[in-house]
Amino acid sequence: MFKPLSIAILAASLFASPIAFSADKTSVKISAPWEINSYDPAVSGFAFHRLQVMETLVDADTKGVLIPGLATEWSATEDGMSWTLTVREGVKFHNGTTMTAEFVAKSLITALAKPGMLKKAPIKSIEAKDGKILIQMEKPFSALPALLTHNTTVISAPASIDAEGNAVAAIGTGPFTVDTFTPPQGLSLKRNDDYWGDKALLESASYLATSRAETRALIAESGDADLVFNLDPSGFAHLKDVDSVTAMADAIPRVVSLKLNASHKFLDDARARQALSMAINRQGIATAITRFPEASATQLFPPVLSEWHDKDLKPLTNDVEAAKKLLADLGWKAGDDGVLTRDGERFKLLLRTFPDRPELPLIATALQDQWGEIGVELEVSVSSYSEIPKGHKDGSLEVALFARNYGLTPDPIGTTLADFGKGGGDWGAMGWDNATVIDALDKISQTSDASVRSENIATVVKAVHDELPLIPVVWYQHTVSVAKDLKGYVVDPLERNYGLSKVSWGK
Repeated sequence: MFKPLSIAILAASLFASPIAFSADKTSVKISAPWEINSYDPAVSGFAFHRLQVMETLVDADTKGVLIPGLATEWSATEDGMSWTLTVREGVKFHNGTTMTAEFVAKSLITALAKPGMLKKAPIKSIEAKDGKILIQMEKPFSALPALLTHNTTVISAPASIDAEGNAVAAIGTGPFTVDTFTPPQGLSLKRNDDYWGDKALLESASYLATSRAETRALIAESGDADLVFNLDPSGFAHLKDVDSVTAMADAIPRVVSLKLNASHKFLDDARARQALSMAINRQGIATAITRFPEASATQLFPPVLSEWHDKDLKPLTNDVEAAKKLLADLGWKAGDDGVLTRDGERFKLLLRTFPDRPELPLIATALQDQWGEIGVELEVSVSSYSEIPKGHKDGSLEVALFARNYGLTPDPIGTTLADFGKGGGDWGAMGWDNATVIDALDKISQTSDASVRSENIATVVKAVHDELPLIPVVWYQHTVSVAKDLKGYVVDPLERNYGLSKVSWGK
């Protein structure tokens, strides 16, 4: 049952920030769990992009179809070694500076030098020429336009960067400008009346980072926020019965998965990983913890990623007896306390997770019980999310539980390359190199031929499904509360854009 917080806790959450929520109907108030810690797009580009302060060269609609953004068109040479993007004319940054191809190239070069999506592309050089951006590649890479939709590639004005290369302002081209910025909790926005496209319907907006899911649900009900994102299951269920709001949920390409160290002596055989997968009652977790029974993950990629979701794959199922047999075939025998042993060692693993997404510790606890049924002792450590990539790098990680977004760009190839390419990745495979998968990913990244892509995607999907370097648990549902009189809001399943410029208040 939904349990509201005390008034004292609520007040502390709402008024600790100098960002004040207005009560008029020319503005919209947004609450979400994500703090905005910096002007730097490499750190906080997600927020400036979602709030429509900054824009990318290439955009995407809610179905993931690429559409023009700050570039009106793009094309590659026949050999795929060079891309040309035409920069939109007549666009001004928020400080009145005209956007030129030279400024765009400088912004992209800055992005390429920092951690971000462009690092995944084999880019040799970026330059401006005759109002166009020329990008030379080390090898063909057909997914470059999709990567240019990512929030780390937003185009910012030269005045956003100081002489030392530090981000000192968020000066973009979008339909909203930053009015006040109080990191890490929030910011306020004003309409950009000189916007190159359709002007925003609202005059202003404000954003407040609210870490507690219970608090977000409460301020949605009270009207202290008009758009509230990432509700916990109990809050979402409660808001479904509140007349003043509409609680919405949509499937998104984010997956709660277990990352396994496939080089660990207990996990280096695919049969061990398959047994651990069989021991998971996904339906029970989806029903009892996330409250979306349909979110039980039968394979890694959810249906919303239609190109990567194979409806003909044999689904991952819960079969405790089959799991026990696989482990017995690997030489494991139950000890006196029920824990499996082999060569004098107990089958004991350490799982690392983090509390930022409140369902993760609950799922970890469920996994403790479910793996215990097959004789695997699971210890859970709940700490900073940074412990997972740290454990990957130093080799100490055994098991990790986290949520991975495969919709960081409309084409998941950038993420899958990072996760399942040679050497794996911080949030992908560990100790698992599959030559067939590496070759298939390389072919996918280099071609635009639909049949070649489809064939090689199927190869990747089947190999990951069979060998389980990652074990999917549940698919994510994007939950939002919308004030009843707020019109025009559309859920973006790719989590790229809040669509603020198109929302308005009804009469």
